[in-house]
Amino acid sequence: MHHLPMRTVTLLFTDMEGSTRLLQQLGERYTDLLEEYRQLLRAAFQRWNGNVVDTQGDAFFVAFARASDAVSGAVAAQRALASHVWPEGVVVRVRMGLHTGEPTLFSEAPPVPRDWRASAVPRVLPAGGSSHP
Repeated sequence: MHHLPMRTVTLLFTDMEGSTRLLQQLGERYTDLLEEYRQLLRAAFQRWNGNVVDTQGDAFFVAFARASDAVSGAVAAQRALASHVWPEGVVVRVRMGLHTGEPTLFSEAPPVPRDWRASAVPRVLPAGGSSHP
């Protein structure tokens, strides 16, 4: 069960740019890249008190109790990605979107017993979830 903030929170959404292209370029080695990527992001978000609510593929959905922590977590993640030595000299770029709002709890969403969302999520997803070839 997540220990999520329940007042005004800042949500962070990520989306890796060109992940399909990287998968095609790296083949089976993409799995290793994705694992390194996830470790870097998780470490940056945890360092700034972020709670990972959900992940899907290369995308993260993270909640922060403080907006300043969300911004610091996003900056730390971007710096970690930029300074990391990636295989075959690839460049990993990640779009990040932030939104501050009030959360709403839903208890019916499996597999997590109590899923957590915010009413503003649909407004943030186009910024964080857009894709480019």
